[in-house]
Amino acid sequence: MSEQKDIPAQTQDSMPADEHEMTPAPDYTPRYPGSGRLDGKVALVTGGDSGIGRAVSVLFAREGAKVAIAYLDEQEDAEKTKRLVEAEGAEALLLPGDLAEKAHARKVVEDTVERFGKLDVLVNNAARQWAAEDVRDIDEKQLRATFDSNVMAVFFVTQAALEHLKEGAAIVNTASVNAYRGNATLIDYSSTRGAIVAFSRSMAVQLMDKGIRVNTVAPGPIWTPFIPGGMPEEKVEDFGTQSPMGRAGQPWEVATSFLFLACDDSSYMSGQTLHPNGGDIIGG
Repeated sequence: MSEQKDIPAQTQDSMPADEHEMTPAPDYTPRYPGSGRLDGKVALVTGGDSGIGRAVSVLFAREGAKVAIAYLDEQEDAEKTKRLVEAEGAEALLLPGDLAEKAHARKVVEDTVERFGKLDVLVNNAARQWAAEDVRDIDEKQLRATFDSNVMAVFFVTQAALEHLKEGAAIVNTASVNAYRGNATLIDYSSTRGAIVAFSRSMAVQLMDKGIRVNTVAPGPIWTPFIPGGMPEEKVEDFGTQSPMGRAGQPWEVATSFLFLACDDSSYMSGQTLHPNGGDIIGG
């Protein structure tokens, strides 16, 4: 089990923010040898440059997948993730750009298939968040940016991917504990994560007859670039200590849920949500 790392006050002026500027560095390293659960598979991970996306990319590579990594513009983080994937003996493809632009979302999928010949697993993980103390402080620009990145991009990438996903494929979407608990300072973000839960359940029903499973992971407080990039500096200090376990989760602790839902271990699950959230009981 991970222990709470001291997290000092810090902030970044970009969203998404940069993992290489975080103190302490998030822990993305898989804990166990691979067992071939994704051998021969091709995965597209959006937001794969850092945070949960990096941990998922590296774990998928360890399990035998080729990984396409889509991200906005965090080139330094993306290059490191590519090296980490290749160090696991897998191939990696970097795909920068704004997935909220439908044409780019389609190109990302097409480039993945052109490079690797197919697509088996789609992980819709890319997102952005900004804190606001009052809903009236959320201006139209922020609101549209949040929904564009967290909802519209998921629709666009999924629409493009469905032209290539075949029976046995898996889609895993990232939501948040905030979709279930709510968050007074992340109202627009929480709303988008609620939309992703509904999207995932609806897509699971639509794709059931095609043999494509759709599931969701709803993390709790995880130490990723979201935190210094989207929260006030003073709230970053000791982030995660409010969870029942008394600490922030690390990206590697969430990546295992994505692996389970992406591989045949979860062959009897669709329309479901896993909750790696530090012990916060959901739906109890």
